[in-house]
Order: sequence, then C-alpha cells, then structure tokens
Amino acid sequence: MLSSLQPLVQAFFHHGSSTWSYVVADESTGHAVVIDAALDFDIKSARSGTVSVDALIAWIDQHGFAVDWILETHAHADHLSAAQHVRETLGGIVAIGAGICAVQATFAPIFMPDEDFPCDGSQFDRLFADGDAFVVGNIAARVIAVPGHTADAVAYLIGDALFVGDSLFMPDSGSARCDFPGGDAGQLFRSIRRLFKLPDTTRVFVCHDYGAIDASGIRREVACETSIGAQKQHNIHARESVSESEFVAMRTARDASLSLPALMLPAIQVNIRAGHLPPPAANGVRYLLLPLDRF
Repeated sequence: MLSSLQPLVQAFFHHGSSTWSYVVADESTGHAVVIDAALDFDIKSARSGTVSVDALIAWIDQHGFAVDWILETHAHADHLSAAQHVRETLGGIVAIGAGICAVQATFAPIFMPDEDFPCDGSQFDRLFADGDAFVVGNIAARVIAVPGHTADAVAYLIGDALFVGDSLFMPDSGSARCDFPGGDAGQLFRSIRRLFKLPDTTRVFVCHDYGAIDASGIRREVACETSIGAQKQHNIHARESVSESEFVAMRTARDASLSLPALMLPAIQVNIRAGHLPPPAANGVRYLLLPLDRF
C-alpha cells in the first residue's frame, strides 16, 4: 500500500559549487534515492574527486539504506554530476527528464564534434516524462516537468517533499536564470505556477543556495528547505502577486548581467553523458574541450 507520508530527507552541501544534494528515504522499508549528487572538480588543475559525494555514500551505508534511484533534476551547468560514482558504489537507476535529448542535441555538436554521440538520452538508465510515477519504498513519487531554466528540468515530488532543482531558489533568492540555450523565462514562470498548485504545506528543497544578503548587508546561513506557501507569499521573483510579463522582464534584464557559471564548460559535457567522464584518448588521458569564442 503506497503512502504520502513524509520521507526522511538528508541534505548534503557541496561547498565547491554551492549545490545541495539529497538522500530521500522511506525509513520503514530502508529504500532510498539520491538527488543531484555532485563531483568535486578543481577548474585550475582539472582534477576531479569524490570526497564530498563519498560523505553522502558513507551516510547511506551507515543507515543501511538501499539506493533504488539516482535522480538528476536537469543537466547542471554549475557542477559535475557524481551519478556514476554513486551507481558504481551503491547501485541504482540513473534517471533524468526526457528533455535531456534536446539539451544533448544543442551541446553535443559543440563539445563532442568528433564523437558519434547519440542524442537520445541512452546514456541514462531511465528518461522520465511529465507525470511519470515511481516509488521510494512505500512512498509514492511523481515527476513534474518544469522547463524554463533548461529544457530537461524536472521536479520530483516524493511524499510531501518537492525537489525543484534550479527552478526555484530560497524565497529571498528568487529563481534560476533562463538565458542558456533552450531556456525560456515565460516557460519557467508557467512551470513555477504549476508547482504553486501543490498544497502550501509541501516541503520544498532547492538545489542551490548562496546565502542571500539582507538589507543591512548581513549574509544569512545557507539553507535548503522552504515550502510552497512561503514561495507563493515571499519569493522575490515569482510570488503570486507577480505577473508573467513582470517576471519575464525582470528575468531578461537580470540574465543579461550574469556571467557564465565557473564550471559550465566542463559540467555540460560531463552531465549530458549522465555523469560519465569522456572516454580516454589514445594516450590514456581523458580530455574536456574548451570551445573558443563560442559562449
């Protein structure tokens, strides 16, 4: 018998990219999922590592949970996915929204010009369509497509807990940018309004937080959890009183002032591979491409 009870949510903060990763578990059955696991990556030395995600894995081992799913909310532009490391260590099905095919079609010709790279999402174990259902132990879960930040963006509703990826930040930080290829501010506004139809008590877990600075110049502690009710009332970009035209105007002006994320170029070419690193060259070394004058 499936339930909508509260799952256990354990958050892990990746300091290198200000990313929140999550373990979501049904304690009654011992089954769990991992959401948006992040790989360590030093852009200056091009060295990758697993120290951060290994802490998440150790916590799962400590609690004896079995990982069924390794979920991505989208192909991130700010961190490299650790999905494959989690899969190799703990098992689980790596899944993302079906919109990844459009993202791959956009970026594969740029980052993999000499590879026969299929843009069909086959690098992932499962592609989710809007409304797809799955379970975490005995807890019902559902996929909600939320395109706008990216074409493949999805949110995961697991019991009473909603994992929104980059679509929404904490209320005092607003919303995600929409100027990447395939992004659309109007579409993001409508996606957010879909989420606002959920009960106000729905717990909301964000993928990033940078610690907003208040009017007195004080930066708050980083946070990861809010609610649909709080977002509707207080989100500085998308609260209920904001119209679509106002949101689009704000987002367009704001996005024009933003620089590219520091890890975008390495992150995209790893993340559209489902977290697989590029295959080794003839000399045994793996290479990430740096397209000149393209972005």
